[in-house]
Amino acid sequence: MPKKHYSPRINRFLISVLYHEAKRRQIRMTQLVDDLLRQSLDKSKGWETAQQARIAEDPSQYRVE
Repeated sequence: MPKKHYSPRINRFLISVLYHEAKRRQIRMTQLVDDLLRQSLDKSKGWETAQQARIAEDPSQYRVE
């Protein structure tokens, strides 16, 4: 059985902001959201914790060279 993932609700106004900003940048909304979240969370404690959990799930995909 596949794991369920949490899908947070996003405020309707913020969705509108994302839509207009993505349109202005001429990119997909999902790409804009991905870019913004990566920029905001990179090197955060949450990022480090999630990365460690991912490595623990499948260490064969992460080789240290």
